[in-house]
Amino acid sequence: MSQIQTFHQQAMDLAEAAAVARLRGAIDLPTEKIADFCQRWQVMEFALFGSVLRDDFRPDSDIDIMVQFHPEAHPTFSSLDQMEAELKTMFDRDIDLITRQGIETSRNYLRRHEILSSAQVIYATGSSIPA
Repeated sequence: MSQIQTFHQQAMDLAEAAAVARLRGAIDLPTEKIADFCQRWQVMEFALFGSVLRDDFRPDSDIDIMVQFHPEAHPTFSSLDQMEAELKTMFDRDIDLITRQGIETSRNYLRRHEILSSAQVIYATGSSIPA
């Protein structure tokens, strides 16, 4: 790895650490519950996006969550509703739940780009953010 690549990676790591710290100040992140949720629902990646990552997040704001399922998972509309209800209880806030596949295939380029470029991964198979 070149010196420039190393510097870039360190800057990215610092930016991610800052985003996680800011996020922790905005909401309680029950990382063990999130990991359990992801394992039960066959979620490979759990990410937050939207106002929860920005300064305009308010006490009455909802939480925007994007999940990516394992390839063998076959979620239904009913299971997505159940997941959303479980997350609402977990975070004690309204939840907007979307799938990564759904946003990746969205025709709305601006929305797709904004969500995918700003999403903060909280859980990925085999790991979660440190407590």
